[in-house]
Amino acid sequence: MIRMNSSLHKHKNLWKFYQQIFYVLLKRHVYAATSHIRVLPDLIVIGVVRGGTTSLYHYLSQHPCITKSAYDELGFFDSNFHLGLNWYRSLFPTIFERNRIKSKYGHFMTFDVTPFYIYNPHAAQRVLDTLPRAKIISILRNPVDRAYSNYYLGVRSGNEKRTFEDAINYDLKIIQNNKDMSKDDNYFEQIIGKSYLARGFYAEQLQIWMNKFPREQLLIISTEDLATKTNNTLEIIFDFLGLPNHRIKDLTKRNEAEYPPMNPDTRKMLIEYFKPYNEKLYSLLGRRFDWDR
Repeated sequence: MIRMNSSLHKHKNLWKFYQQIFYVLLKRHVYAATSHIRVLPDLIVIGVVRGGTTSLYHYLSQHPCITKSAYDELGFFDSNFHLGLNWYRSLFPTIFERNRIKSKYGHFMTFDVTPFYIYNPHAAQRVLDTLPRAKIISILRNPVDRAYSNYYLGVRSGNEKRTFEDAINYDLKIIQNNKDMSKDDNYFEQIIGKSYLARGFYAEQLQIWMNKFPREQLLIISTEDLATKTNNTLEIIFDFLGLPNHRIKDLTKRNEAEYPPMNPDTRKMLIEYFKPYNEKLYSLLGRRFDWDR
């Protein structure tokens, strides 16, 4: 058994070494070579999946004081942390770009949008250790709609063959069977990370970040406000970031998907199911969202 564990550990380390060579030297090449003159982000958008983070990535990128990362969903602070800080830096602009923009507009920011960070305690601690003064934004979507959208994402990718009702009934059983489970890393990885429904337990996920970062570094907005009050919501975001307001020209929504309406009885059941979880969120934030319909 010791030999097997040792072999697996060695294999895992070799695989990580291979990934570092492939992703840092081969995929990022010149960007990685210049990582020492590249900046780290000032802003982290931590969630949620199917909440509008891709749209926000493109909106923020249009502000003259903001330069986007190489792409969204970098995943450095969770699944790609082993690639190292040089790989992460390679995804951001150089100090020369920062200085040029700051000289021209008086401000500069760059950012990382990865919606999976929100339920990962390791990600929260790593962000704190690496970027203790970073601003943190989370977009929260009605958990009923978020679950349904996430389900159809799986359907479109070919990974989900069950009906939505079968999928959530399975989730309900898993959640019930683990209701007394400690809210540890295993809980967030195995229950929250793998469940359409549990990803909508926002209060316990945000609590991780609120325990680590001062409240003034955190901004929580709703997907619904971003979609229907886009300019007003972006103005709130820019004010939070300490940037001058800027009218974004292209407000095209990204990663939108069409799917059939949810069964009304299923929706009614889920609205009732999420009510106590939503109340915990409202109590935590000191504000309410219009999600109970």
